[in-house]
Amino acid sequence: MAPLNLTNAYTAPINPAGATPILKRETVFAGLKLKVRDATAFVPVIIHCEVVKEEGDVVTREIRFAEGKGPPGLVKEVCVECEPTKVDFKQPDGSTISNIISDGPIGDPTDLYLSYSFEWIHEGVEAGSEEAKKLQEDHRKTAKMAVDKTIETIRKLVNDGKI
Repeated sequence: MAPLNLTNAYTAPINPAGATPILKRETVFAGLKLKVRDATAFVPVIIHCEVVKEEGDVVTREIRFAEGKGPPGLVKEVCVECEPTKVDFKQPDGSTISNIISDGPIGDPTDLYLSYSFEWIHEGVEAGSEEAKKLQEDHRKTAKMAVDKTIETIRKLVNDGKI
């Protein structure tokens, strides 16, 4: 059986009405760079994150997901920072996550959105099976949580003077 490729994405406004402080692209990207180096504060399903190598805009790290929330054991990710717009997280099995800062329709520099796009590779899972449906639903929930928590954490870091 060929590996199953499950994809999903989630987008949220970075500066919804009433949010303070208003975050600019460079601030959000600075937050994503911090997330590359220690994801645990940004994505609660990641319970361990350690940088093992850093060369310019490419960071290799080892992460561990909470049980049942990702691949078991330590997962080595190669993180490629494409400033000022996105960070790609590439796993050895071909799974790829992209964090993308995009412009909104208003065109104002603070009209920004954060999207996470996921391509999860699952060995031994049959397309259309109950297991595949459950994994897809879990991935959908995780995507929303990860985007919302990342924006919340970046805003908190700004409020605390850490970005």
